[in-house]
Amino acid sequence: MGDPREPPEGAPDGGSGNEDEYRSVVFDESFVRAARIQELSARERLGGHYPRAVRTRIGLGPLGSLPRQAVALLLLVAMAFAAAVYFGVSSPRRLVAAPSGDQLTVSLTALSPSSPVRPVADYRNPFAALPTGYGDGSAGFGEPVPAATAHFTRIEVMRALDVAERYLTLADLTPAVLTEGDTAQVRAVLTPGEQAQYDDSMNSPRDDEHHAATGWQVRFDPGQVALATDTVKVTGTMAFAEADSGTLEVTTDHTFVYALRPAGTERPLQVSLYSVRRALRMEFDRTDLSAGRLRLVDAATQAGPTSCAARQADHFQPVLTGLPPAPPAVDPADHTVPAWQLCATLR
Repeated sequence: MGDPREPPEGAPDGGSGNEDEYRSVVFDESFVRAARIQELSARERLGGHYPRAVRTRIGLGPLGSLPRQAVALLLLVAMAFAAAVYFGVSSPRRLVAAPSGDQLTVSLTALSPSSPVRPVADYRNPFAALPTGYGDGSAGFGEPVPAATAHFTRIEVMRALDVAERYLTLADLTPAVLTEGDTAQVRAVLTPGEQAQYDDSMNSPRDDEHHAATGWQVRFDPGQVALATDTVKVTGTMAFAEADSGTLEVTTDHTFVYALRPAGTERPLQVSLYSVRRALRMEFDRTDLSAGRLRLVDAATQAGPTSCAARQADHFQPVLTGLPPAPPAVDPADHTVPAWQLCATLR
């Protein structure tokens, strides 16, 4: 019998019918993909949209051998990457520098008495003449009930309010800060980006709207003033809101009333009251909240009775008894005197 692999009529002339002799001319897959022309598919030929039966491949180098879906996917990835780079470079948020350095802006207003300052009627109860609404120390802060905002949880808001309250307690109520020159406690609550400004304000206070020591905390010259009692009366409010999606803002507006006497004397008949109103704006990002620190942005302060001529950048300078000296005449051409120093009449 003949070979079953041969056709019934036998092998054609000039050949054995075996496929091995054609192996040298069979095109492998890489050769087909590298071809510069490509035959249309049956569907494309039936559609009649092409005048010829073949198309020219696009010269994409190594990409020319990839399926069209893969090429399209690579193009989409490249376009997305280019868009991300463009918007990352041109985004307006990149133009805003990270908070650091001179962040606090300070406004100081001296409140001069319109009549002679008199001692309190009862030195054992120096705050008896105050109207209702004042609390002892932090009881007068008026802290709001914490609640979640659009981008901050209730716990984060509560943490911000607690840090703000701790700062107010240290900066405005603590005797060591008020009359003993302590700065370490207040400094520890500030974000590291502001600590250099704080140090400069304490070491070299000046009336330049950024480096007044009394913008950061209430303090009196221990050589001139002493506390008649450690109790401080407080009234005011606190509020919170989002400055942006990553920043929580706490604003406070309080009036602090101190019972003071001249330093170096225990005579009770010389106790008088001194009022300081402080309106503050504090900001917290999530790093600040985790670390229990804040960034003090604005501090507007009114304090009196104080002489209009007093320089308050280093210490507040109360008028304890009598009338303060008349304020000096102001020469608007004298640029050695800060133009933003303000004075008003205490009511």
